[in-house]
Amino acid sequence: MTQLRAQQLTRANKLARAVWQVVYWLVFRLTPVPLHAWRAGVLRLFGASIGKRVRIYPSAKIWAPWNLVMADESCIGPDVDCYCVDCINLGVGAVVSQRSFLCTASHDYNSAAHTLMTAPILIMSHTWVTAEVYIGPGVVLNEGSVALARSVVIRSVDAWCVVGGNPAHFIKYRKPCHKLINSPPHE
Repeated sequence: MTQLRAQQLTRANKLARAVWQVVYWLVFRLTPVPLHAWRAGVLRLFGASIGKRVRIYPSAKIWAPWNLVMADESCIGPDVDCYCVDCINLGVGAVVSQRSFLCTASHDYNSAAHTLMTAPILIMSHTWVTAEVYIGPGVVLNEGSVALARSVVIRSVDAWCVVGGNPAHFIKYRKPCHKLINSPPHE
């Protein structure tokens, strides 16, 4: 798990987010569901690093596209909230299902100023964040892990491990299943 670090948002950041919000509502959000490539292109224009054959649903909320990395065949589902004050990185074939909340920022409750604190989220290859899961700042979901519906994940998760609950705890291991992804077999 990555440590939280203090961060201040600049005027340039706030202006860029204001421009992004206009584009989001006019050019991204109103598109038909099948136009994943169009939305990927719009995100690229705002600095996102987007791989091939990604799926990004029009109702997904992206706070700052320049802090989003999506590898090939990854997916951000309907109504997912990517609060990417810091980087959110999805590996090959990673899926974030409907209404999940990826939160890279919080505030220092020991500070009178409630200093903004951030840490990146890393969702490795072949990982599945199921419906309505909360992923906190600094969390790493290692390869093939699964966070079950409505879990609250505030600690990193081991590879090929299934977690669930609030806070999320170990449920069981799953078999590695690279063949579920539409990529060519490894040689």
